[in-house]
Amino acid sequence: MSSRTLENKQPQRRPSSGFEFLKGVGQITGGTLLSITMLTSSIVAGGLVGLAISFRNLPDVRQLRNFLPSETTYIYDIKGKLLASVHGEANREVVPLDRISPNLKRAVLASEDGHFYSHHGINPTGIGRAIVVNAVAGGVKEGGSTITMQLVKNLFLSQKRAITRKLAEAVLAIRLEQILTKDQILEMYLNQVYWGHNNYGVQTAARSYFDKSAETLTLGESAMMAGLIQAPEEFSPFASMKLAKQKQKEVLGRMLELKWITQQEYDNALKQEIKLGRIRSFQGSALPYVSNTVSQELAKKFGRDALLKGGMRVQTTVDAKFQTMAEDTVKKWHKTLSGQGLYKNQIALVAIDPRTHFIKALVGGVDPKVSEFNRATQALRQPGSSFKPFVYYTAFATGKYGPDSTVIDAPVSYRDGNGWYYPRNYDGSFGGAMTIRKALSVSRNIPVIKLGKAVGMSKVIETCRTLGIMSPMEPVTSLPLGAIGVTPLEMTSAYATFANYGWQSPPTIIARITDSSGNVLLDNTPKPQLVLDPWASAAIINTMQSVITEGTGKNAAIGRPSAGKTGTTSSEKDIWFVGTVPQLTTAVWVGRDDNRQLASGATGGVMVAPIWKDFMTKALKGVPVENFKPPSQFPRPKSN
Repeated sequence: MSSRTLENKQPQRRPSSGFEFLKGVGQITGGTLLSITMLTSSIVAGGLVGLAISFRNLPDVRQLRNFLPSETTYIYDIKGKLLASVHGEANREVVPLDRISPNLKRAVLASEDGHFYSHHGINPTGIGRAIVVNAVAGGVKEGGSTITMQLVKNLFLSQKRAITRKLAEAVLAIRLEQILTKDQILEMYLNQVYWGHNNYGVQTAARSYFDKSAETLTLGESAMMAGLIQAPEEFSPFASMKLAKQKQKEVLGRMLELKWITQQEYDNALKQEIKLGRIRSFQGSALPYVSNTVSQELAKKFGRDALLKGGMRVQTTVDAKFQTMAEDTVKKWHKTLSGQGLYKNQIALVAIDPRTHFIKALVGGVDPKVSEFNRATQALRQPGSSFKPFVYYTAFATGKYGPDSTVIDAPVSYRDGNGWYYPRNYDGSFGGAMTIRKALSVSRNIPVIKLGKAVGMSKVIETCRTLGIMSPMEPVTSLPLGAIGVTPLEMTSAYATFANYGWQSPPTIIARITDSSGNVLLDNTPKPQLVLDPWASAAIINTMQSVITEGTGKNAAIGRPSAGKTGTTSSEKDIWFVGTVPQLTTAVWVGRDDNRQLASGATGGVMVAPIWKDFMTKALKGVPVENFKPPSQFPRPKSN
């Protein structure tokens, strides 16, 4: 409904109708009361001009021309499904006036300010009446506020009831009406006002109370919502449908009195069945690990204030169904491993598309309701032998070594401070001469340490930094055995770069961010850069294929070309499987939060590879089988 329509529909209010509630107050007669009110109204109207000059320290209302109310940030999956809403005190979604039901606009005006479109910020009669009532009561009982006065109170002034504050409201209201149109003020008011249950503005309130947009509210729903403004929690239909219906009837009665609705509309609205929605403001995320990770990224990039109040629309890289499948897989295997003696186990799983480095699934633990600690992004755990491919890649990148180069698996010792370090293999045996392919596929320790020393541990660290692993590292002899802390996300991203033949984009869970008006704030369209040698990347992928076909990762075989590596740390505190196909890279970690041993003999190949296989089998259902590019498709680096 336009402002002009509303203005033309308002009848001239009879003075007596405004005073019916004062019958019987003290010894004041109706005639005396009317005279006092008219006199007071004249004094108020004339005096406010002087007050407008004297109130020099009041806020400058001109800043409202560019005012942006705090607004809820919404997080969606890749297909547009709402995952979470993030906000501070105010849960608000701003909507323009033409997307608010005319029923609601009329109901609010009838309830709060029937002369809105005909006054200039204050209603002298209303203020005069309030002063008389307050004088009789000996305190502030009646407000007399217009919608404009309510708006400036909400935006600029304290909620404390006092005569001086009412005067300040009036002055600011007059000033505001000089710089904004009536429609602008009404739109701002409807988006600003508190509706109860942490809902600010009509849109979030309509969704919460009636599970619909503010644009589609019926007359009955609108009258009920308008009745909430003065005491939202008290008159909330969630708290008392009886009181809510009572307020609804009062609002409809006022609309009928103003002739803004017919008797038939009044009757029909009262009879309408009210179907309640649900309180949404404090509900958790559908996918907490995803939305919490997104929130942390937003706070880091834009600041916490922008996250809670900026009204951003965030499209993640995650498909909700795919993520749910990943979470279900983790829960299932948590029970299975517990039954196998791995008590108090936690599991993290991260899946990335190596072609885009978009995160497709991110599971930070067994149950986010029990613990929201995100082990996928926050837990620094030792990768064990799943670190070895970084060493072998570094060797391949020199051009001096290839998958079929020979290494010697024999006893060796290295000076370590004041003593000596004697590296040993997991089973305590030695295999003699073997290819790098064989050494990696059966996860021998001594050959990888020898190769790390040969190419330089600092070069291995350089490779890790290029791959995005930022944990502290020292070029010590045991580095190739994974004696550092990494996150499952870092491991997944690193392997994904191998799977994309050295091409890398920053791993991200955010595809795109806009503001509430649709302006793009961030576009994470992949912009891959070549950060590794393609031949060496293809060579390490080719070598890791043997881990699954003939090595420690046989339990991860999924019936299509795949490459990966098991990882088991000393004392079986951390066990891993990290693997990839050309279209999807996934890391699975299992450990305990207290960093104690899982179980004697627990290994990544036996315990974790089956989890990876189960997840990848479901994840790749319907995805075409692809072969990796062989190293021969790329020029081999020249050795120095």
